[in-house]
Amino acid sequence: MMANFWRDKRVFVTGHTGFKGSWLTLWLHLMGAKVSGYSLPAPTNPSLFHLARLQNCVQTTTGDVRDPKHVAETMAAVQPDIVFHLAAQPLVRDSYVTPLDTYATNVMGTAHVLEAVRNTPSVRSVVVVTSDKCYENREWLWGYREDDPMGGHDPYSSSKGAAELVTSAYRRSFFAKDPDNTVGIASVRAGNVIGGGDFAADRLIPDFIRALEKEEPVSIRNPHAVRPWQFVLEPLSGYLQIGQLLFEQGGKYAEGWNFGPADTDLQTVSQLCATFNHSLQKNDVAPVEVRLEPQPNAPHEAAFLRLDISKARQRLDWIPKMELYTALELTAQWYAGYLNNEDLRTLSENQIAFYQSLT
Repeated sequence: MMANFWRDKRVFVTGHTGFKGSWLTLWLHLMGAKVSGYSLPAPTNPSLFHLARLQNCVQTTTGDVRDPKHVAETMAAVQPDIVFHLAAQPLVRDSYVTPLDTYATNVMGTAHVLEAVRNTPSVRSVVVVTSDKCYENREWLWGYREDDPMGGHDPYSSSKGAAELVTSAYRRSFFAKDPDNTVGIASVRAGNVIGGGDFAADRLIPDFIRALEKEEPVSIRNPHAVRPWQFVLEPLSGYLQIGQLLFEQGGKYAEGWNFGPADTDLQTVSQLCATFNHSLQKNDVAPVEVRLEPQPNAPHEAAFLRLDISKARQRLDWIPKMELYTALELTAQWYAGYLNNEDLRTLSENQIAFYQSLT
């Protein structure tokens, strides 16, 4: 992934006001891209988008990917070179409460974006962001590979599996037949991302921060669940690399890709809590009392999940550059800055610069 490549590229990002979308928007802006965002208002208050003043980095259109006409009109007006589709209903637990909205956003929203791409001749590269939960989870110990079956126990996970199928169908039906092979569409799957600026409900690190602000304990419902934790910039670096390769080489990389952490960074929820508390203390923030409160009647959530990243390692020379301990240090540093009213735009830019300096 070359920073110079992105200078003056017209990039269309759906879901740019969300957690990952905000980090991606800032990174693209720093590399000189002309970023246009399409999204509902920031999904949380506070939000990284507003705290880091990202409205100054992007031309924003407020819209819903469930509205195909508006998506198409907006994309046609922008005439982007590259599209990153991140807009989604991103929470497992919310999908049990609003399953129809989850499917409408995650499945039909993806179809609407791809249909808009089909009618926007400027586009040469499309990166559809789904989730590690798109796979049919069999709770096995080895990582899921890109050619494993799609599935999903809950509405969120199955909606991401369906979004993968929609992406594959559009790629094979409409873009693989392009005689010049000039448009590449890839899907990308990542694990549980952590980093500063996440304030979503029912996520571990944001729950910690809310407990800090309220001076209350944090309750952990699945202490033994194992997740592929990774710093937010890790998968984003893979998304950017794929976006560039699709633009430069058309359909050669138009397929599914996993971007996960090293196997050594798989930890249980309770282990992550202990490590994050230690990182908070190093940043002069008081630790949070952790209460392990399993909920036997809670909606189903996967107990074990990991990704096999050998394909990205072999074909892209992509590897995770940051150990989980460092990721938690940076995350604690960001939230300490938030609690101390520091300039979060500068802090976020410095963390991107630090990540880029890693080899």
